[in-house]
Amino acid sequence: MIESILPSGVASAELYEDPDGLELFPSEQAEIGRAVEKRRREYTSARHCARQAMAQLGVRAAPVLKGDMGSPQWPGGVVGSMTHCDGYRAAALGFAMQVRSVGIDAEPHAGLPDGVLEATSLPAERDWLAAVGSGGEPAVHFDRLLFCAKEATYKAWFPLTGRWLGFEDAHITFERSDEGTWGSFRSELLVPGQTHSGPPLSAFDGRWLVRDGLILTAIAVV
Repeated sequence: MIESILPSGVASAELYEDPDGLELFPSEQAEIGRAVEKRRREYTSARHCARQAMAQLGVRAAPVLKGDMGSPQWPGGVVGSMTHCDGYRAAALGFAMQVRSVGIDAEPHAGLPDGVLEATSLPAERDWLAAVGSGGEPAVHFDRLLFCAKEATYKAWFPLTGRWLGFEDAHITFERSDEGTWGSFRSELLVPGQTHSGPPLSAFDGRWLVRDGLILTAIAVV
């Protein structure tokens, strides 16, 4: 499913459950060894997806450890992103010579818990959500979609800048298909976008999809 909102050249893999028998590298085992069982299974399945995507790129399987702020540490020459939520795990990877950064996120297709929207959105975004809610739009939980797009934005941002990006630091707008269950989004960055290398960032363009009880968002920076 995730491949439908990723550009060509970005490899991906996904799972809808945590199969038994998946293995980790010893360094990954050490990193996650004290976590509860649920977290261990999410961690393991997401890295299985990452190694499937590596294989599609012709990259030898390698451990994926957590670096600064939990950002995945990929093999040299590779960029990527992972995500997991109840009933879904995925990874998307590309070669750094073709893609500067990738950010993906998955969320259950349900409304946000009370109080989360106010803490994670801008007034202009909440105004848009109010207008969508009164306009007879298709049955999409746009508040959760906004949150999901913010998460993908951060995942695309951090590897390029090494800096935190708050929910208030990007203004996200959406375009929808006629069906209303997929489309594109734009994340306008409200803070300086200097990067480790390459041109500075001012905005990200991404795509979104609602299907099978899930919301998926994806950004590939080229």
